[in-house]
Amino acid sequence: MYCLVKSAPLFLAVAVCNGWLFGDFVGKQKELDEIALWPLPQKFQSSAIAFQLSPTRFQIVQAKQSSAGPSCSMLENAFRRYFEYIFGDLKKPEKSRKKVYDSDLVELQVWVTSADPECDGFPSLQTDESYELSVDEPSAVLKAANLVYEDDYGVNNINKTDISDFPRFAHRGTLNRTTSIRQRSQISHAMAMNKFNVFHWHIVDDHLFPYMSRTFPELSQKGAYHPFTHVYTPSDVKMVIEFARIKDLLTPCYSGSSPSGTFGPVNPILNSSYDFMTQFFKEISTVFPDAYIHLGGDEVDFSCWESNPDIQKCMVQQGFGTDYSKLESFYIQRLLDIVAATKKDYMVWQEVFDNGVKLKDDTVVEVWMGNKMEEELQNVTGAGFTTILSAPWYLDYISYGQDWQHYYKVEPLNFPCTDAQKKLVIGGETCLWGEYVDATNLTPRLWPRASAVAERLWSDKSMTDVDNAYNHLVQHRCRMVKRGIPAEPLFVGHCRQEYKGL
Repeated sequence: MYCLVKSAPLFLAVAVCNGWLFGDFVGKQKELDEIALWPLPQKFQSSAIAFQLSPTRFQIVQAKQSSAGPSCSMLENAFRRYFEYIFGDLKKPEKSRKKVYDSDLVELQVWVTSADPECDGFPSLQTDESYELSVDEPSAVLKAANLVYEDDYGVNNINKTDISDFPRFAHRGTLNRTTSIRQRSQISHAMAMNKFNVFHWHIVDDHLFPYMSRTFPELSQKGAYHPFTHVYTPSDVKMVIEFARIKDLLTPCYSGSSPSGTFGPVNPILNSSYDFMTQFFKEISTVFPDAYIHLGGDEVDFSCWESNPDIQKCMVQQGFGTDYSKLESFYIQRLLDIVAATKKDYMVWQEVFDNGVKLKDDTVVEVWMGNKMEEELQNVTGAGFTTILSAPWYLDYISYGQDWQHYYKVEPLNFPCTDAQKKLVIGGETCLWGEYVDATNLTPRLWPRASAVAERLWSDKSMTDVDNAYNHLVQHRCRMVKRGIPAEPLFVGHCRQEYKGL
């Protein structure tokens, strides 16, 4: 078996193999509608010819032609990890078996064809994630990713298979708020299994600041739930990235003519606020290697600004009248300039666009409001801005029954638009906010509900059969459970695999 990644950096080989290369089949028939691949590949063909995989004979190695050699630790670690995924506990005795196999499959050769394998690189939205897989004797060619199942006798098998696959959308993300480093690693693992490629880490907010800044350490000392245990150090941030690859800052609020003792959003009329932001984002740009920083800009409460007499005077001087959205735009525009100076690009929530802030042409606008979603997509793309969609995929909204079906049925490009506008919608992401989740319930609430969005963003537009998707997703959920991810059940049933790590 060969793993051939065409014209793509090395992290693609690892990411794709993290998807579903070693998954499960449902039942005895190997027809397409019964194979539990998730997300479903663009093109897939499998036969009844089966090859046996034995832990004593099978190995995963670098192909001789691969541009990534044995010194590429990221790929070597992936080989070891996936060998364990396939075979699990090697001490478990095999059941007696009567099935006859066509032959053994003894090797998976990973072949990275790009000139620069980028063993130490990071993925981007421009990464070529396409791949092909061909499984046949005596070896097989994987032009990237997953197909092993365990039969009734406890034997690992793989069928003769041909796959040609690529993502429909480049941006396939999930937004989560702060939780433990261990759980961040678990989420990253589950994201890889579901072919998500963007982790939108909502690391700070108005009521919580757990990021431990070297430049401004008092932020987490005063803003975290606990200054020592509930914080993220720069080394913690680097750990998360590697695994997936207060001054006068706030506005004093007033009650009548006297300060109330409470504080609101950042004070936008002080030069010191912008000095702070300049230093802070300079640090952030060195800690996070990503090309984009999400700057927020949604749901700003103006009541504190409205109460402050100094801000009231500034409003008059600037000619803003009583329209505090103009003051917000003034602040955000200066913030965007500060971030641009760090050579980072930025994403913003749709209100920044709606309020008329002057944006760079390459700004990414995230559409999150469910009302008039189609109209907003039309307006944002009509103005020429790249767009991601999250409005229909807020997983913190809980409803009775199988709500994953609602997420699965969404068509991101179902709005009045030209072909050029469609190309500006580069994908979407799930959002699971933290008001009602913590380390005890985040993972089961996220999976497999987010998996429905994963297939919508990866697979072909024609994949809309909910009943067929259910059959696949039930098995995919069991696959996650087997790998130690406590994904909640879709309905009554059970997983025949042992619950690993639960």
